[in-house]
Amino acid sequence: MNLELALRMCEAAVRQAGREGALISVAVVDAGGHLVAFQRMDGARITGPVLAPGKAYTAVAHRMATADLAPLVLPGGELYGLAGDRYVCSGGGVPLGESGGGRGASGASRVVGAVGVSGGTVSQDIACAEAAAAVWEGA
Repeated sequence: MNLELALRMCEAAVRQAGREGALISVAVVDAGGHLVAFQRMDGARITGPVLAPGKAYTAVAHRMATADLAPLVLPGGELYGLAGDRYVCSGGGVPLGESGGGRGASGASRVVGAVGVSGGTVSQDIACAEAAAAVWEGA
């Protein structure tokens, strides 16, 4: 993960947000969950600077999309009680695999970063995160 690529990923998420009619914040983190790049659209919700990096951190920490993690943290789920200060378990976080295919890191030998998006509906956040992940996969 490098800054130039992370910024391109943020730009792709923002472009997708424009198509979706959403105002988002987007964060890209490295394998350690450390913030590499962040962008917040004018007018985006005040929660974005917390939630977008949180979704990215959660996706890299658990090596899975936060949309897939969400049902596991509900009462009765095998990870019930996980959500807390640093974990954000709603759709919009996508891990980035070493060999591409970041969604759940299927086919990747290891997860090397993640993207997190917040500000739209869950489906808009996921679409924007996937647009950013597509830049990673094409790099």
